[in-house]
Amino acid sequence: MLKKTHLRALAGSVAGLVAVLAGGIAVAPAAQAAEIGTAEVTPATGADTSPMALTTSGACPANATNIIASVTGSGFPAGGQIVVGNSPISSYGTTGGGGLIVPLTDTMRSYAQTAGFTTLTGKYTFTLTCRTAFNGTSLGDFPASVWFTSNTAYQNTDPAVKTDTTTSLAVSPASPVTAGSPVTLTATVAPAGAAGEVQFRDNGGPLGAPVAVTGGQAQLSTSSLGAGNHSLTAVFTPSSAAYNGSTSSAVAVTVAAAPATPTTTALAVSPAGTADKFSPVGMTASVSPASAAGSVKFQDTVGGTTTTLGTVQVAGGQAAFSTSSLAEGDHSFTAVFVPADSGAYTGSSSGNVPYVIGAFEGVTASQDITTTVESGALVISVDNPHVTLPSPQLNANGDLLTTAGAINPVTLTDTRAGNPGWTVSGQVTDFADGGSHQINGQNLGWNPKVIDKGASQTVTAGAAVAAASGVAPGDAGSAGLKSSRSLAGGTGLGTAHLGADLALNVPTSTVAGTYTATLTLTAI
Repeated sequence: MLKKTHLRALAGSVAGLVAVLAGGIAVAPAAQAAEIGTAEVTPATGADTSPMALTTSGACPANATNIIASVTGSGFPAGGQIVVGNSPISSYGTTGGGGLIVPLTDTMRSYAQTAGFTTLTGKYTFTLTCRTAFNGTSLGDFPASVWFTSNTAYQNTDPAVKTDTTTSLAVSPASPVTAGSPVTLTATVAPAGAAGEVQFRDNGGPLGAPVAVTGGQAQLSTSSLGAGNHSLTAVFTPSSAAYNGSTSSAVAVTVAAAPATPTTTALAVSPAGTADKFSPVGMTASVSPASAAGSVKFQDTVGGTTTTLGTVQVAGGQAAFSTSSLAEGDHSFTAVFVPADSGAYTGSSSGNVPYVIGAFEGVTASQDITTTVESGALVISVDNPHVTLPSPQLNANGDLLTTAGAINPVTLTDTRAGNPGWTVSGQVTDFADGGSHQINGQNLGWNPKVIDKGASQTVTAGAAVAAASGVAPGDAGSAGLKSSRSLAGGTGLGTAHLGADLALNVPTSTVAGTYTATLTLTAI
C-alpha cells in the first residue's frame, strides 16, 4: 500500500513539473512516433495575440492517457517549444469523431517572447503527442501548421498552395419555364469559407452583375430569359489568392414563349346608319388594351366581296379613317386589328356595322332678282321678277359647284325729249338662305346682250363680267356683280329689250339650302 501511494504522489509531481516548464523554454519529448493523423489550428485565421486550439482528426491510442504539444519553426528551438504541457486526455473535449480539442496555453506572441525573438514569419508546425503520464515516448503524433503572412497575422493554409473550390448551380423553378416569369439561380461554393463573387452566365454571356458569395452561396433572380434554349452556369472568382476559382456544370433551361395577350376591337361609324353618296363617312376603331401596337385594316363588304378601304397605325388604342368615295348601296364595315408582334398580342376584329349609301340628291340654290323702275319718261321694267337657276353641279376639277342661267328680259323705254341717252347697270347682294348661311355675291357673273331695240335707237351691250371662283362668305372683294356693272347703254327714243346670261360659282363647303339674292338694275 505504501508503494502505490508513493507512485501516485510521484506521478502528480511529474505532471506538475511539466506544467511549470511549459511557462518557460521547455523542449518537446525527444522520442517520436509515427503520425497517426492530422490536426487543425482554429481559428483558421487570426492574429499573433489570438487564442488558438488544436483539433485532432482522431483519438489517441487506447493505451495513451496524456497529451503534450510543442511548436517548431523560425525562432523556436529545433526540438520544439512546449505549448501544451503534459496533461490528462480526459481534461479535454472531443469532436463527434473522437478527435481532441486542445486549447494552447498562450498566444504565439507570448511563445515568441519566451523564446526570445520578435518576428513571426513563415511556417510553424505544432505536434500534439499522445503518451502516458510517466513515459515520454510518443504513442502517436498529430501535426498541424500555421503560416504567418506578416509578423502579426496567420492562416492555417499554405499561402503558396491554393485550395480548390467547387461550384454547383441550382435553378428554380425547374425547366421548362414561361418567358417573363422569374427564375432564381443559386450557386453553392465549397469550401463555405471561400470568399469571392459569382458571375452567372447564359449561353456563355454574362447574366446580370456579379453576386458576392455569402455563407457559401450566391443568388440571382431574373425575368429576362427569352424564349428558347438556355445553358446556365455559375463561375466563382475567389477574392483570396488562397483559393482557385471554379465553374459549375451547365444547367439546361427551356423557356417557352409567353402566350400572346388577347385584344378586342370595336368600330364606330359617323354619321350613323346612312349617308348620301359623295358625303364623308368617318370610321374610328378602338383597340384594347391600349398598349397593343399594330395597325387597323378598315374593310367594306359589298355583295359578298370584301375590300380594304385603308390601313391606319394604332396610336393610344385608336385608329381613324374617313372616305367620301363609297358607292351607292348596302355596305358592311369591319375593323381588323393586326398586331405588330403576334407573339405579344393576338389579332382581333370588330363586329360588322351595316351601312347604307344613298343616292346623291345634289344641292339647290335660288335667287330673287328685282329691279326698281324710276318714275319719269325713262322706264325700266321686267315682266317676271323671279329668276331660278338650276342646282349647282360639281365641276370637272371637283373644287366648285357651278350653275348658269339668264335674267328675265328687261324692257327699257325712253321717251324723253332731247334724246339724253341712257345706261343700265346691275349690282347683286350676297345670297342668303334666310338663316346664317351665305354665298358671296362676287361669285355671280354675267354676259350682257341686246335682245332687240327700236329702229331709231343705238344700243350697246355692257362687257362680260366673270364670276369669282367660289370666294367665301364675308370676303370684302369687289369681283363679279358684287360691284355695279354695265348691262347696256344707248341713245335714241324707243323701247329696247335687254338680257344677260348668268354664271354662278358656289364653294363646295356651302351648306345645302335655298339661297336668294337681289339683283338691282338701275337705269340712268
